[in-house]
Amino acid sequence: MWLYTAERPWLLGTIVALALALLPIAVWMDLKNLSDRALTVQARTLNRMLSDIRGYYATNVVSRVQGHDGDSIAAHDYADIPGAVPIPATLSLELGDVIGTSGEEEIGYRFVSDSAFTSRAAHRLDGFERAALASFRASRDPGAVATEIAGSLFEREIRMAVPVILGQACVSCHNNHPLSPKHDWQVGDVRGIQAITVHQPIAKNLFSFKYLFFYFAGAGAFGIALTGLNWRQANQFRRMNSELEEANDFLASVSMKISKYLSPQIYKSIFSGEKDVTISTERKKLTIFFSDIKDFTETSEHLQPEELTNLLNEYFTEMSAIAHAHGATVDKFIGDAILAFFGDPHTRGAREDANACLDMAMAMQRRMVELKGEWRRRGIEKPFEVRMGINTGYCNVGNFGSADRMDYTIIGAEANLAARLQHIADPGGIVLSYETWAHVRDRVRARPLQPITLKGIAGEIVPYAVEGIHDSDAAPATFNEAESGLSLFLDVDRLDAEARRRAETVLEKALHAVRGARPDKPPEPAG
Repeated sequence: MWLYTAERPWLLGTIVALALALLPIAVWMDLKNLSDRALTVQARTLNRMLSDIRGYYATNVVSRVQGHDGDSIAAHDYADIPGAVPIPATLSLELGDVIGTSGEEEIGYRFVSDSAFTSRAAHRLDGFERAALASFRASRDPGAVATEIAGSLFEREIRMAVPVILGQACVSCHNNHPLSPKHDWQVGDVRGIQAITVHQPIAKNLFSFKYLFFYFAGAGAFGIALTGLNWRQANQFRRMNSELEEANDFLASVSMKISKYLSPQIYKSIFSGEKDVTISTERKKLTIFFSDIKDFTETSEHLQPEELTNLLNEYFTEMSAIAHAHGATVDKFIGDAILAFFGDPHTRGAREDANACLDMAMAMQRRMVELKGEWRRRGIEKPFEVRMGINTGYCNVGNFGSADRMDYTIIGAEANLAARLQHIADPGGIVLSYETWAHVRDRVRARPLQPITLKGIAGEIVPYAVEGIHDSDAAPATFNEAESGLSLFLDVDRLDAEARRRAETVLEKALHAVRGARPDKPPEPAG
């Protein structure tokens, strides 16, 4: 039932609104019930008191007067005098006994004094009565009232006392009566006190709030059920969150693994929702980069498979880092070749894409100089030498393949031209197509090569070989040359003073040897 209610918020809201509306109704009904009970008790008590007073009056006054033939008198010991009736003080004392011994606990009555007639037993006054009597005698105020409220958690009691003031008739009677404890009473003296006690047992009235009890019992049951439902839902949410966290961790792990197979640009486009994983292509103007390792097959024959694998992975890692730094989209690794392009998924314009691609290629070739030196120091006899080709033109780019397996790549004759340009480049060189050269001609030196033809492209194509790849404004600090009969690697920054002197001697001997001088002859003075 609670699940049924929780699944329907409008029903739960209706129940809550109804519960809020029932609260004042329950309070009103309990107040009405409490009022009815209090009025019933008061009416019953008053009826009993009146009945007791009427019975006392009928027995101790009327019947005595009617049963006596002579004159009736008022006396404190009226019971011993035929036809006598009680004086007011005696009447009050005896009414206190009648009311106090009737079996009802809600109301009590006492008429007491510390100056009782000698024929009567002395009254025992408690602390409240003694304090009230002393206060009344000190103030002599006929309207004075003393109250005391006491009780416990389960019952309350209120006591009220008023003074009993002597009038002229009372003074004459008391001063002349032989049993009076005093004979010097005056008008206005406080003879004693009249005390009324109202006792209210709270525990008896607890059931007067039955409607409120029923309401809170229902509200408590509803709250317990709702708490249980919330606890159940919290456990479900906790379990779902745990499952979601596990799923997210799994997806994050999978996505990180997938990212190793995709270019960062493609990876971000797919996971951000910019690109749909559907078979679709676009025709865009791209700058295509193609690189290949010269004589890779021959080099691999001199290396163990593990060593070749490590060397090739190191090469790809270094080149990929440079490509990513320049914003290239690395399409694929084809054996020892790298295919990358600029202009998709984001383009900065054909000119800026071409310049960025050239900067990347030059950075790669400069890094290769450093890598070849490191590889030689590690014992690699023939380090990799890379040729690069760059072309700018329109290609089809997008998802190619089937619905089950797709590859994000480029297709077109312009991509084939970039591969052909790489093939005619010198080791460590870069060759550009005419359109690429036209975009970068103002910032790089390039010499035209012999025209080439390519299947699918009409007419001859003039390639341009980039010059000054390793030139800079400052004097070069690294030299790395490898030809047949020549192997030179020099990093000036790594040489200390002694090593510089040895290098200078060796280079001078080598220079004279190249010029035809005998290596054992001292060098001729320069100039």
